[in-house]
Amino acid sequence: MDKQNSTVVSSGDSVPGRNLAKGASLDLAVDAVRLPSLQHDHGQGSSDSNVPLNHYFWLFRRNVWRIALFVLTATAAVLAYSYRLTPIYEATVSIDVDRQTPTGVIGQESNRAISNDADQFLATQVKLLQSDSVLRPVIERFQLPMRQPSRFRLVQPYTEKQRLEAPMVLSGLKVSRPPNTYLIQVSYRSENPKLAADTVNAIANSFLDHTYKIRYQSSLGLSHFMEKQLDELRLKMETSSSALARFERDLNVINPEDRTNIISARLLQINQEFTIAQADRVRKEAAWKSVEQGTFAAAEVSSQGDAMRKLGERLSEARQKLSEVAAHYGANHPEHRRAQAQVSELERQLTALKASIQQGVKIEYQQAQHRESMLAQQVQETKTELDQLNARSFDYLNLRREAEADKKLYEELVRRIKEAGINASFQNSSIRIADLARAPLEPVSPNLLLNTSLAFVLSLLVACLATLAMDAVDNTLRDPEQVRTFLGAEVLGTLPEVKSWRHGIGLAQTADTTQVLAKTSRDGYVTMNGYEESIRTLRNSILLTNFDRSLRSMLVTSAQPAEGKSTVAAHLALTHAMQGARTLLIDADMRRPSVHRRFHMENNLGLSGFLQGKAALVDLIQPSGVCEHLDILTAGSPTRRPDDWLQGRMDSIVEGLLEKYQLVLLDAPPLLGFAEPLEMAICVDGVVVVTRAGVTSRKQVASVLEMLTRLRANVLGVVLNQVNKSMSESYSYYGYYGKYYANQERT
Repeated sequence: MDKQNSTVVSSGDSVPGRNLAKGASLDLAVDAVRLPSLQHDHGQGSSDSNVPLNHYFWLFRRNVWRIALFVLTATAAVLAYSYRLTPIYEATVSIDVDRQTPTGVIGQESNRAISNDADQFLATQVKLLQSDSVLRPVIERFQLPMRQPSRFRLVQPYTEKQRLEAPMVLSGLKVSRPPNTYLIQVSYRSENPKLAADTVNAIANSFLDHTYKIRYQSSLGLSHFMEKQLDELRLKMETSSSALARFERDLNVINPEDRTNIISARLLQINQEFTIAQADRVRKEAAWKSVEQGTFAAAEVSSQGDAMRKLGERLSEARQKLSEVAAHYGANHPEHRRAQAQVSELERQLTALKASIQQGVKIEYQQAQHRESMLAQQVQETKTELDQLNARSFDYLNLRREAEADKKLYEELVRRIKEAGINASFQNSSIRIADLARAPLEPVSPNLLLNTSLAFVLSLLVACLATLAMDAVDNTLRDPEQVRTFLGAEVLGTLPEVKSWRHGIGLAQTADTTQVLAKTSRDGYVTMNGYEESIRTLRNSILLTNFDRSLRSMLVTSAQPAEGKSTVAAHLALTHAMQGARTLLIDADMRRPSVHRRFHMENNLGLSGFLQGKAALVDLIQPSGVCEHLDILTAGSPTRRPDDWLQGRMDSIVEGLLEKYQLVLLDAPPLLGFAEPLEMAICVDGVVVVTRAGVTSRKQVASVLEMLTRLRANVLGVVLNQVNKSMSESYSYYGYYGKYYANQERT
């Protein structure tokens, strides 16, 4: 190795102040953690207000041809279908409903006041117009097609006879009521304009005939019923009048109503006194039970409660004095015996007073109980007397009301029979035809302008909603704004998609360092130049930022396989080496190594061989063959348990390599599902997460960033790989610069 590059820095230079050799371009520093707080609901946690409005304009511009094709196809299909439809004509008849016209010429029906049930009445007429009794004569007369029964409701096949006996529903009939009017409009649609007019006029006349018929039949039925009941009512009236006369003779001059009022007042007064006595008995019974149980508080509420309280206070003072004497003189002292005798005397008096109070409370309770019993007996006797009198009074009143009601009902029935006979033959004009239907000239269906307009608007709305829905359900990362909005992470750079690389981006093996970034075909020339510029931009965004401490080692990883992390790591290492800086690319993916294939190298031992102790690390490093400043450490033979060999050794490996190289770049396995990338992440100065635009989900990247943050790894940012102009308006410049480079090169 070059001596100048072999004496760059010491192995422990991982803090600010590390000096680089001549040509070094990595005097960069990183924060401990450069990742802001992540959204809790990754991919869906951000509201729509975080999405800029110009994103929706770009989204519609991107899909404008798809939307236009869908709208034109749907509109043309509806227009063609409308032209093939048979013209349908509609005829309408207007029926006037006059609520002020009386329904009869005499009696109550002729003087009936105008009611406020206009809405209910008109709704009833609308239902009658659609009834079987109105429609059946018209359907049978013109042989009109009826509405077919629903197949989803039929439980068994029906015969033609059953179909004719079932309620008839006319297809194409519409009954409506214009707002704020007393009009009912009946419309019928048919392919024949004259048939439509004749049918709807026949329906209106059938409705008038049906209205008159049901009213006439109702009046006749009422008259026949009342005539049958007239003889029975006459006999009943005579019987009730005779019973009332006999009862009046039995009562003579006694007025049962006045007598009942006097007894009722007396019963009310006695009942009030009984209630008071009952409450007094309950109160004294409670006091007696409390005193009987020896409760001191119950005795205090009695008439001798003041004397008892005073005696209790004297007893408390005597006991307190006895305690003081006993403590001062002792139990055998005369003063103590005197105090003891005083306490005993007070206790005897208190006991006697309690007994006296108990006896007094008992006597008061017995008196209250006796008074309650007497009042209860009086209440019962008065109630019995009132019930006996009420029984005769009720009989008298019932007989009188029954006789008067029978007489009044008989007279009313005779009058109504006469009125019903006259009104039954009267056909009023409250419902009349205001405007007969005529055969129309223009069809109402199909309406080409309306159908085409609706098809255009609805198809445009569906296309726009489908575009927004597809964009909403897309939880992948497509542009830098999404990374900042949903993940709160920095975007280091974006790399364009090169369609000519069908099997991924591979490095060319040539001595021309100006064309070694990638191999490509002629059709990918324009995109390739854009990719080279994007790689250089990515390198500068990582290495030319003003940091506080140098960036000497870097890990490139991803959330899932096939996101282009190995390609990005190889191109970053090659681009940095082409700047004249000693660079080492380590293929740390010992499960599926790929760096050796890109540089056409042998992969015998590599990193896995060193970890197994088969060779020294310096002997396993190989020159890249495409740039003199770039060396490669392959992964070695694939293994399923690399984390067992790598445990606790990666830090010393990276520090040892930094003595010779200005940048050590690790191509790590995908972070989700593997253990070794986590250990590698805490051993390097920075971590770069590669995502595939339009493929990698936000939730996966968020999980990666959360794990790295939890380990306090230094996350430099996210790289969006394989982007194209259709993903976001942010990538429109790729095509412009690619064409510019291609024109310059051809010139």
